[in-house]
Amino acid sequence: MKYQEFYDFVIKVHSIAKIGLTFSKDPYAIDNYKELNELSKEMLEKFCDVKFDRPSMFERDIYPTPSISSRTIITNDKGEILLVREANSGLWSMPGGWADLYDSPSQAAFNEVSQEAGIEPKIVRLVALLERTPFKSNKNVPEYVMVFEGSIDHKKFHEHCHETTDVKFFPMDQLPEMSRKMSRDELDRIFEAYRNGTTIFD
Repeated sequence: MKYQEFYDFVIKVHSIAKIGLTFSKDPYAIDNYKELNELSKEMLEKFCDVKFDRPSMFERDIYPTPSISSRTIITNDKGEILLVREANSGLWSMPGGWADLYDSPSQAAFNEVSQEAGIEPKIVRLVALLERTPFKSNKNVPEYVMVFEGSIDHKKFHEHCHETTDVKFFPMDQLPEMSRKMSRDELDRIFEAYRNGTTIFD
């Protein structure tokens, strides 16, 4: 079994255990689910280097479900893409982040661009809805990322938040060093959908 196949198998067992702990009423089944939960957690810690030192699906006995984040692709009249430099890594990304409770998808995208880029965008359309797995890093959680197209009024700039240190436009074929939050393959798929006016998913 390949490493990623093993990882996927253990994640599936871990998820089933948490579902059982959430909904089962049978005391014998609950004991079995507890044991599966601990065994799969031990496997993830020892063999997959997954850390449990922050709130996540691994810490709480809840029905496991992906977290939701947003990213927004904004270009200027030269076809260059707007990127922000992350304060914690020094690398670049499209503005975005976790969606807050009770925000609509477009409001979540608007808020992240406003906070990280210091711009109040108009959210135009959905470009992509992609599933991202935690396999890439032990700091990730299972995630669905919404990617929107946005437009901006260059007169409506304000100070960006502390999470970013710079905001610039870059040619799409001359990107700076990008953060791990988007792989090159994901970016290529998003850019193609953006240029074609289509929406991609999965």
